[in-house]
Amino acid sequence: MWKQAIENAMIKVKNNVERFGDRFPHVSVNGKYELNNNEDWTNGFWSGMLWLCYQYSGDEAYREAARLTVQSFKRRMEQHIVLDHHDIGFLYSLSSKAQWIVERDEEARQLTLQAADVLMRRWREKGQYIQAWGLPDDPQHGGRMIIDCLLNLPLLFWAYEQTGDDRYRQVAVRQADQSRRYLVRGDDSSYHTFVFNTETGEPLGGATHQGYTNGSTWARGQAWGVYGFTLAYRYTGDKLYLDTSKRMAAYFLEQLPEDHVAYWDFSAPIDTATYRDSSASTIVVAGLIELLEHMDAEDPQLAGFEEKMKLSMTSLVQNYSTMDEPEAEGLLKHGSYYVRGNLAPDDFMIWGDYYYLEALMRMDKGIKGYWYE
Repeated sequence: MWKQAIENAMIKVKNNVERFGDRFPHVSVNGKYELNNNEDWTNGFWSGMLWLCYQYSGDEAYREAARLTVQSFKRRMEQHIVLDHHDIGFLYSLSSKAQWIVERDEEARQLTLQAADVLMRRWREKGQYIQAWGLPDDPQHGGRMIIDCLLNLPLLFWAYEQTGDDRYRQVAVRQADQSRRYLVRGDDSSYHTFVFNTETGEPLGGATHQGYTNGSTWARGQAWGVYGFTLAYRYTGDKLYLDTSKRMAAYFLEQLPEDHVAYWDFSAPIDTATYRDSSASTIVVAGLIELLEHMDAEDPQLAGFEEKMKLSMTSLVQNYSTMDEPEAEGLLKHGSYYVRGNLAPDDFMIWGDYYYLEALMRMDKGIKGYWYE
């Protein structure tokens, strides 16, 4: 099943290279991807999909398309186009860092180190966190850290490994620690965001941006935690991160409905009109594949996690993929971007497509993506 799904996905990716040209897919509306000129937080996922396809197949067409995206990210860095946010890791881990991992291209390595420095500039000494969005005095977003940032920290851990500069590691570890303290609740659910006083650094409280309510559990936020804390463990060996990932994974899996694919928020009222978020489930599947590598063979949760991971992946392929839709631009249906904001609440999400492809390739060939070397 995995090979068939991968082959189908790769055909769609190749067709999309012609459709998209030098633009980048974001989310879809009525089945068609909205495209932008490399100015959104999601653009690295398309680059990452191209590198995955090249690694899997050796087909030069994917390599050439992937290289062109990296050149676009180089221009984005040179012109500083919309880099005032924390998603620098999503952008450059899956583009220039991917090229470094695959090809050992020194120019790509240097570009990725530049990106790490851009992310470091978002560190707020007062409060000890990486600010998610906007400038320090942003009236709406100042003082805000979010759980998504855990998937941007591999960029800093990698920069430490490349340079030996401990500043990168210190900031990444501190952000992971603050995320454990302020974003993960006592019942192993999570806040999407947490807010600090910008002048004093005083912690003010948890909130949401895209979830149902401030006290709800946004499914994709929980998914970022599952994968992000596992990656923090891989880089540091700190078992607190591994334990946190396991607890968040158990919570996520316990909330799943009968088809093993998440609703968009675990606290939202459930009826026939409630949106799913297939992207959250495929992030968790990819995270569980990583998590299982680090769990002891005698861990009582191991078998259950593995079984539920396979059940979710099987459901994603059979019930949510576009395998039977040859003209579809996306790989995975029923993703949710921003339900409360009514932005693409039930369509293709490029990050959902990326993690779906990463998970499939990890399961079939052990190709692990580009969060670490």
